[in-house]
This record gives sequence, structure tokens and C-alpha cells, in this order.
Amino acid sequence: MDLSVVVPVFNEQDNLRPLHAELDATLKSIGRSYEIVFVDDGSTDASAAVLRELRASDPHCRVMCLALNSGQTAALACGLQNSRGAVVVAIDGDGENDPADIPRLLAKLEEGYDLVSGWRRERWKGSPLTRRLPSRAANALISRMTGVALHDYGCTLKAYRGELARRMRLYGEMHRFVPAIAAQFGARIAELEVNFRPRRTGASKYGLGRIIHTFLDLITLLFLSGYGTRPIQAFGAIGLVLAALGGIWTTVLVFEKIVLGYRLGSRPALLLAVLLVVVGVQFISLGLLGEMLARTYHESQDKPIYIVKEEF
Repeated sequence: MDLSVVVPVFNEQDNLRPLHAELDATLKSIGRSYEIVFVDDGSTDASAAVLRELRASDPHCRVMCLALNSGQTAALACGLQNSRGAVVVAIDGDGENDPADIPRLLAKLEEGYDLVSGWRRERWKGSPLTRRLPSRAANALISRMTGVALHDYGCTLKAYRGELARRMRLYGEMHRFVPAIAAQFGARIAELEVNFRPRRTGASKYGLGRIIHTFLDLITLLFLSGYGTRPIQAFGAIGLVLAALGGIWTTVLVFEKIVLGYRLGSRPALLLAVLLVVVGVQFISLGLLGEMLARTYHESQDKPIYIVKEEF
């Protein structure tokens, strides 16, 4: 199989037939063997029935239905891990991504990249500043914190090398951070401007809750990528700073009591100083427990802490 196209779907009954027709026309023009993997994320409308019809009429289609609505990350992960193509393309099921961009993504991938991510440059054109600024700020923040500079982390339209797509493990809302996760595998990443189209029908699934989830998952990603195998360096550093501050403060207070004769019984400073020491010790203990869990995790599964890119 040369090419797999993965399409996560949730309540897109009216968008599926037009999207399939566009995908069918585009993929046939490429001239490679292909499959279209639809992943129904527990839709509550008629999406499953429409997908059943498409599967019956087109042998290139595969349909995977999740038992529960598990989120876009789970649907994308299911499609990627069950794909069979040497190259995998992921595309949204709402019609906002243009299938006509797929040949351009494939051409860019053949320049030697492992992942090509779409950039919907015109997405916010004409939108109020209150919508444009948060998006740009979020992309800038993620780029800065992950070290992978992209303009549009939220674009589902991406082309992957098949082995990379099937190697990644995604959790939470991690589909937004796929390029950053791929970079941990040593992937070469490029960005390509793609067309953006307003959805034909249906409602957007995004809201304020997604922003909160995204921020929390960003913290998780940064911890796992930087300290997943050495948690003591994260928690231990915080613990040492807090314990040191508390120790110095306590020493100053004891000096004031013994040498200068100040009263400490009515001052909350002593309680705060002792609390800093206690919290610092707890953070260090948490780091040690994290070290034990990390080692148990890797050793019990014989999971390496490194990835061999090439061997001569």
C-alpha cells in the first residue's frame, strides 16, 4: 500500500459524502495504491450509516468505529496505528482541509522530510482580532516551548512517513503536538501552506475547554519530553530551592531569637519557613518516587530510553 489517508470523524454526516468524492478524485489522479481509513469517534448522528454506505460502494475505504466518543486524539491515533501505507496523510472530516493539497504534501515529503504539516495561512483572514491573537499566541507559545517552530499546530492535514505515523503514541489532546512528538524521534519536519475552507455544515467542536486542555497537555508534553526518564531533576530542583529558602529563613529567625532576643511565638514567619522546608522535602521525595516508577516502567516493558536512527 503506497498511501493511507486517515480521516477522524465525529458527527459529520452531511460532510462525509462530499469529502469522500473529493478524496476519491484526488487520490485516483495521483496514481498510487491507496486506502481511506475513516475512524468514527462514537458519532451520535448518522455518520456511521453514511460510512457503511461509502465502504460498500468503494473498496478503497476502511471504516473503524470506536465504542465511545474518545476524542480527536484517540481517533487519529487509531487511524495512524492501523494504517498500512508507506505514506500516511491525516485530514479532518469536516471538509475544512482541501484534499487537493495532498499531492503537494507528498511532493514536499519526497524532498527528504519525515513529516509535512499544513499551515492554514488564510484561516483567520477577516476574523476579529480577538480570535486571531489567541491563535497566534498559542502557536508562538507552543513553538517556543517545544523548540519546533510552526505557524499552525492545530492543522490536522499532515503527511507522515508510515513508520513514523505508526510509531507515535498519542494521549489526551496530544494530536495538537504531533510535530513536537515526532521531533523526539528525530523526524525532519517541514511546513507547507494549504488551503482553508469554512465547514459546509455542522458545528465546530472547539471551545474554551479545549484551550484549557491544550495548555495542560502542553505541560505534560514538556515534562515527558524533558524529564520523563529523569523526574528527580524536575521535582528535586524545585524541592532543593524550597528547602534551601526555608532553611536559610529558619536560620535567620533562630539567630534573631537567640542573639537579638526577638519573640517568634506571634510571628507567622516561622511557620512559613518550616513549611518551605517540609514542602521542599516532599518535592524531593516525589522526585525519588518518580525515578522508581520511571525505571519500573522502562525495565518491566524492556522499553529503551533511546532510539537508534541508523546503524552502519
